[in-house]
Amino acid sequence: MSTNKQQIELQIELQKEMGPNWFASVMGTGIIANAAVGLPFIGKDLVGFATVVWLIAFAMLIVMTIIKSYQTITKPHIIKRQFNDPVMSQFFGAPPMAFLTIAGGTLLLGPHVLGQSLALNIAWPLFWIGTISGIITAIIIPYRLFTHNEVHDDAAFGGWLMPVVPPMVSATIGSMFLSHMAHSAAQQTLLYGMYACFGMSLMASVIIITLIWSRLAHSGTSGSARVPTLWIVLGPLGQSITAAGCLGTAAMFTVNEPIASAMNVMAILYGVPIWGFAMLWFCVAALLTLRAMRRKMPFALTWWAFTFPVGTCVTGTTQLALHTGLPAFQWASIILFAFLILAWVTAALGTFKGFKHGKIFNNPTSVVHIKSKKGNN
Repeated sequence: MSTNKQQIELQIELQKEMGPNWFASVMGTGIIANAAVGLPFIGKDLVGFATVVWLIAFAMLIVMTIIKSYQTITKPHIIKRQFNDPVMSQFFGAPPMAFLTIAGGTLLLGPHVLGQSLALNIAWPLFWIGTISGIITAIIIPYRLFTHNEVHDDAAFGGWLMPVVPPMVSATIGSMFLSHMAHSAAQQTLLYGMYACFGMSLMASVIIITLIWSRLAHSGTSGSARVPTLWIVLGPLGQSITAAGCLGTAAMFTVNEPIASAMNVMAILYGVPIWGFAMLWFCVAALLTLRAMRRKMPFALTWWAFTFPVGTCVTGTTQLALHTGLPAFQWASIILFAFLILAWVTAALGTFKGFKHGKIFNNPTSVVHIKSKKGNN
């Protein structure tokens, strides 16, 4: 009898808890502001719109951080269970990226509202919180995957990228601080540190994307709410193009020649080929998503995977437009931004309906053929 009572209590708790995946909505909202202000032709006209979106995303981050902190303090077993869950644990990469996204927005848009000095004083802590927690996540979560979980051959999914992408976001946001630093060893150390973060995330992402491709080729898609996680692949691709562009620009006033020019040229030599693959994946993911929707794919918070990854493609394409000056990349960034808005509206409407019916609070479950290894619990 007591066992049944405990199961009922656990079920009620699962319907009320907040998982780290909720922070994906902050990422998806904040990237709209960061992407809008840098768009060719129309970016300067969208500063007001971007500022409002940034403030909304900032408020979301504050509220979610308070709720999650309170939940962790009062019910620590919840975060422990989420950390031990082979699927949910992958999304612990979302909070660091949420902090980093808002840090970038604070640098870009904060001065219009707060002034340059206050905006910097707010952005720096957000950046370091996101960077340090992101690097820890990029190490601990894969380690847990290797040692705690028994993984089947067809287990790879887009969520595996979540814990390893934060350092790539740090590389982008970190480059934005360099212009606010004095020309010194500290400035150069930060530049090289951000390139190290770039490599840390890039190599891990390439390995995981290969595993996802293999899983799709051998096992297909489930057609479930897990399908939108395929869009997460665009995250490290678009973010790496953005990081290469931002770091290349920052190198011009941070390090000496010929290293500065080499780093700046890398923005094109690396960015354009990766952009080509990103567009290939964009089309494949779109076709697989449409196929899943025709099969009545249910809404879940995974739909926010449509937003931030597409947003990184917008910022990456904008960087290519800045470095090449080509109209093709300029107009491509605007077209991708329009798709980003559509993706955000789709995810937001689904979330609103989930709140209305209470389904959004359900603990997400997904069969990904992973289970805890015996003896490692």
